[in-house]
Amino acid sequence: MDIEYPGSRREVTPEVVRHVDTSAAGEGMLLYSHLNAANADQIIREQVTYFESLGQSFEWKVYDHDQPPDLKDKLRSHGFEVGEAEAIMLLDLEEAPRVLWQPVSQHVQRIVSPEKMADVLTVEQQVWNEDFSGLGHYLRAALTNYPEQMSVYVAYMDDRPASTAWVYFPKHSQFASLWGGASLSGYRKQGLYTALLAVRAQEAKVRQVRYLTVDASPMSRPILEKFGFEMIAWSYPCNWKLKSPKQTHAT
Repeated sequence: MDIEYPGSRREVTPEVVRHVDTSAAGEGMLLYSHLNAANADQIIREQVTYFESLGQSFEWKVYDHDQPPDLKDKLRSHGFEVGEAEAIMLLDLEEAPRVLWQPVSQHVQRIVSPEKMADVLTVEQQVWNEDFSGLGHYLRAALTNYPEQMSVYVAYMDDRPASTAWVYFPKHSQFASLWGGASLSGYRKQGLYTALLAVRAQEAKVRQVRYLTVDASPMSRPILEKFGFEMIAWSYPCNWKLKSPKQTHAT
């Protein structure tokens, strides 16, 4: 409910907390809702109209405890694409396994220059075969304007970017969130995932942050459980895509 993200403007209404993109990525988020069976359809229509007026697509993140119970179905009926379930996972760093505190032997580099973001996008685009230009805009803006809140890492092998991940540190919070976590197919099972998890956990500990959170895919969940992460909820990304892009007025 309270989180703020670089490159976005947090807006609160009686029913939702939404984040309007201001980074040129062109995609907003709705991370919290408090609806009921009587008002859900109306509020959904209002949010679609609002983001459409800004010229932005947006993701409505639905949790398994959200009301009404058929919220995902209602969003689908309003044109949202409901994505694969994600496990919200949590690690208490005071109970983290010792392997995360060992020195990292792999060549892991923290990206501090927006120009080096190409290495991150190279990995993400090859792994997922998607256009990550919006992610590039977002991370470059974060590193330029909020370098103290976002740390981006790349692991290199054979002098090329092989794996990438980043971590976000909200202000005044004991929780840091992990993102990315992608490795090229030819460099998997070589400790890169563990190395990137370790450097982020170690940075969080130095910053005196106690908990790490991850929105984990079914592929990542069993790996994270081996490092002590516990699942606390299911979430579902429900995406509404702008049908006729406009010039955004968010800024």
